[in-house]
Amino acid sequence: MPIEIPVDDEEAGRAQRGGMSQTDVDLKTQLVRFVVTGAGSGVLDFGLTYLLQAAVGLDPWLAKTIGFIVGTTTAYLINRRWTFRAEPSAARFIAVMCLYLVTFAVNVGLYALFVHLWPDGFIYALLAYGIAQGTATVINFVVQRAVIFKIG
Repeated sequence: MPIEIPVDDEEAGRAQRGGMSQTDVDLKTQLVRFVVTGAGSGVLDFGLTYLLQAAVGLDPWLAKTIGFIVGTTTAYLINRRWTFRAEPSAARFIAVMCLYLVTFAVNVGLYALFVHLWPDGFIYALLAYGIAQGTATVINFVVQRAVIFKIG
């Protein structure tokens, strides 16, 4: 069974009792919640990535891998519960893991490529992170909204 956030707010409680489904959340609300969740998870991802790379000395691809795993796991847990108001589902969890494998390759690949091509430094690392994360975020939102959170 997937890991769960121990939060049971009024909206989640109604969804669990069958009074609300994922489709009750309109596109604008989902998009805003997805962006807010992604921004917080992105700060966590980048902060951990840069810390591991600059302070610990890990290779950029390994630092980004760890940051990506921590950031995307946090984002999934919050998005499932708050953004899409979906109940736990083994099929959904497997689908998310497959999606994350794809976005992992895109995200880490782009980040490592740009860090390799550009000079060292915080600004360049931040720009590489922004491009990689932005690309992965668009892929994630489209697939999660159109496919994954329609799975029962």
